[in-house]
Amino acid sequence: MLVSLLLFSAPVLLAIADTLLPSALLSASLSPSSLSLSTLSSHFNDYDFRYSLVDIPLISIIRSAVIICVYGLCDGPRRSRGPYLGITTICSVLSLIFVSLKASYVFSVADIDRGVYVRAMEMALFICSLALAVGHIVVAYRTSCRERKKLLVYKIDIEAVSACKNGFPRYHLKIPKEERAN
Repeated sequence: MLVSLLLFSAPVLLAIADTLLPSALLSASLSPSSLSLSTLSSHFNDYDFRYSLVDIPLISIIRSAVIICVYGLCDGPRRSRGPYLGITTICSVLSLIFVSLKASYVFSVADIDRGVYVRAMEMALFICSLALAVGHIVVAYRTSCRERKKLLVYKIDIEAVSACKNGFPRYHLKIPKEERAN
């Protein structure tokens, strides 16, 4: 039952993980003294595509917000084909492209003053963001397959019920008059 619940709520759980994990990895890669709103605003003011990593968690949060909004607005038929799978794929592929380009710029710059721990956390941040983007595509595909299967079963059940109601003559039980009187 727990596995079924996890599979059913996979899009929501993945979106929660996508908003929390990259932010946690970014805060772990920054020095503990620089975790305040003023330093966060200075990261935004001093933003440089080649050096700043603040945009990776923002991309993850925006991607998750868009996917959850589309997931919440779509019902069964629209989750099976159409907007949910399409928008999830588009958002994930765009973020994959952005994160891949960003990783190539960040890791091509040789920065000697950064430690091994910080470099490992940056690498974990990029790998986590890439894996979660691919995870969104996989979960959206599995969700659309599950919804298509539900629609197929629902269609078969309706046809079976309507065939039984209209196609077969009803059997009326004939009770002799003597037994009805008793």
